[in-house]
Amino acid sequence: MSVKKFIARVAAVVALGAGLLAGSTRAADLLNVSYDPTRELYAEYNQAFVKHWKEKTGEDLNIRLSNGGSGKQTRAVLDGLEADVVTLGLVYDIDVLAQHELLSPDWQKRLPNHSTPYTSTIVFLVRKGNPKQIKDWDDIVKSGVEVITPNPKTSGGARWAYLAAWAWGQKKHGGAEGAKQFVSALYKNVSTLDTGARGSLTTFAQRGLGDVLLSWENEAYLAQKEFASEEFEIVTPSLSILAEPPVSVVDKVVDKRGTRKVAEAYLEYLYSDEGQEIAAKNHYRPRSEAIARKHEGDFAKLTLVPLEEIIPGGWKVAQKTHFEDGGVFDQIFQPQ
Repeated sequence: MSVKKFIARVAAVVALGAGLLAGSTRAADLLNVSYDPTRELYAEYNQAFVKHWKEKTGEDLNIRLSNGGSGKQTRAVLDGLEADVVTLGLVYDIDVLAQHELLSPDWQKRLPNHSTPYTSTIVFLVRKGNPKQIKDWDDIVKSGVEVITPNPKTSGGARWAYLAAWAWGQKKHGGAEGAKQFVSALYKNVSTLDTGARGSLTTFAQRGLGDVLLSWENEAYLAQKEFASEEFEIVTPSLSILAEPPVSVVDKVVDKRGTRKVAEAYLEYLYSDEGQEIAAKNHYRPRSEAIARKHEGDFAKLTLVPLEEIIPGGWKVAQKTHFEDGGVFDQIFQPQ
């Protein structure tokens, strides 16, 4: 071997070693594809987890967050958005990803509480002074009350709101037929259907449209914080839905990108005391009994109805019956 060739080979080996070293110190990258109202939650949680991961492993980590209506986010992942983890609004949306073999069909068994680390519910956001005197569900179907809520076709929060109204109608107005009549009356008062929960908040709070917003509980508190609390009031109905937003790694992506270890740890840490505290601070109801007791005074008391109690079969039945094309929602909602 000539000296020239030897030097060239040594240079190549040195360059390869430098590349491997650079790769070993470069921050890992993780993408969390989430639904609309979690921006603030995960902005804080991501910082906490990056610090935790660095202390635990010595590794740097860069976490990116994508937000949108839960249904739209699901389609984005199906269309090729490489989410390492999804933290969406509905079990159904993650089940769709499983049906397309992006993750394991038993994904709900991999974390506690069926892979739902926090819960929420649907409340009402009204104008200061509550000029329409809205106190419970029956008040929002009265003549002259303009309701703002997202489109159940694209928004997980909108589907929870629809089902909260269905739960009220079913329990207070006589079973499934009473529920259908009640929800039909509600949507006659709906003037605008945005694609996601954050869009509806903007319509109500910034554009000044509507008398009442059907809102995720945490979004209602956010509106008071972001848009001057003297402008709005939160009305908690006597009964609402137990909303359980789920989380999962996306197996096909993490195995392709080599991020399974950190992606799994990222979701598991949501159940830690720090993760649960951050959830509570951002107005999500923590699963930890200890953290929940600590923040008991931060959440209004109401009857929370599990989905299975009003629709046996859960999301699979609810989606097919109510939200697919030609379902109950299409039957009752006539755009103005």
